[in-house]
Amino acid sequence: MRKQESKSLGDILSEYFDGNAALKTNLAERRAVEAWKTLLGSGVGEYTRNVYLKRNVLYVQLSSSVLRAELQMNKQNLIDKLNEAAGMNVVKDIVLR
Repeated sequence: MRKQESKSLGDILSEYFDGNAALKTNLAERRAVEAWKTLLGSGVGEYTRNVYLKRNVLYVQLSSSVLRAELQMNKQNLIDKLNEAAGMNVVKDIVLR
């Protein structure tokens, strides 16, 4: 009996996700939504009511118009950071409501 080459679990999962693009995209989208909470912290989290991603647009419902205006001015920076946290470009725009 020959001993087979062993691989780490991380390598096996990477190969699986590379072969399944839809699953890889879904996981990246989920990471982007979760990154909203971690990147902006609990201060913004108190005013955030709902966050979801649909067709590469992140929709964020806020209860503060002042915060909405502040985030609107930094929208492109937020998009870049969310995509970086997701590991791929899944957020093309942010709609702040």
